[in-house]
Amino acid sequence: MFSSTPREKRRRKIERIAAVTCFLFTMLLVVPVLAILTYLVVRAWPALSLDFILENPQNLMQSGGIWAPLVGTFCLVWLTLAISAPIGILAGIYLNEYARDNWFTRVVSLAVVNLAGVPSIVHALFGFGAFVLTLGMGKSLLAASCTMSVMTLPVIITSTREALAAVPISFRMACWNMGATRWQTIRTIVLPNSMSGILTGVILQISRTAGETAPILFTGVVFYAPVAESGFASILPYSVDQPFMAMSMHLFTLMTQVRGVSEEMQYATAVALVGLILLISGGAIGLRTWLRNHRRW
Repeated sequence: MFSSTPREKRRRKIERIAAVTCFLFTMLLVVPVLAILTYLVVRAWPALSLDFILENPQNLMQSGGIWAPLVGTFCLVWLTLAISAPIGILAGIYLNEYARDNWFTRVVSLAVVNLAGVPSIVHALFGFGAFVLTLGMGKSLLAASCTMSVMTLPVIITSTREALAAVPISFRMACWNMGATRWQTIRTIVLPNSMSGILTGVILQISRTAGETAPILFTGVVFYAPVAESGFASILPYSVDQPFMAMSMHLFTLMTQVRGVSEEMQYATAVALVGLILLISGGAIGLRTWLRNHRRW
């Protein structure tokens, strides 16, 4: 009486096939990543140590560590996010919550989409002309961060708009019926319930900021700039008007410009760059998870 019909059995079989197929395609993404990371760690293991992390490059970069480029990359990432995140989030709020559907907003949306597809070398030339030359910033941490901010804005704006649009309109109407203003509704209801989605766009840009080479090569990064290995100066060694070292450029330099560098040191530098990206992204993902668990719907 309660046995499955042939149609129901066929449907369950199709569901199992679909689940297995999706799992296999997921493994096609995960397994190569794990294989690459394992290969890098194995090749870099002889050179990985605490001294390698905390020492400056020495002997024309043939020995020593990666402290100077590591700190420079960390400063670049956070200064870029400090510039691009507020601008991108506020722009997304305006386009989704305030702007009307007219020719101006459509032009802005088209510009954002096109900006996301511009190659990084074009952003580098723009940053060099706009920030280094026109605004007189020179080759500096600030000029490089402004250039990277222009690159990261499209994704942050797009993710912000999508996260805000995902909040049910009934939430807004309930607030408006209680007499709340539009900004009060956005600040107290919409933003708290969409922050996890907004952080998704921010997280996506962390790895891009840390891994880009061309934009910072034109606007602020230098071949060598040692920093203090202890004290406060080792934590914030670069001022915004000074050139700096970065991990991506340092790795490129070790691979192509410096002779006598061991392969272990090159692989260790790559592992450190991946580790920095995972550390910053992991913290952002943890914050996003916490916010998602405290969401009101």
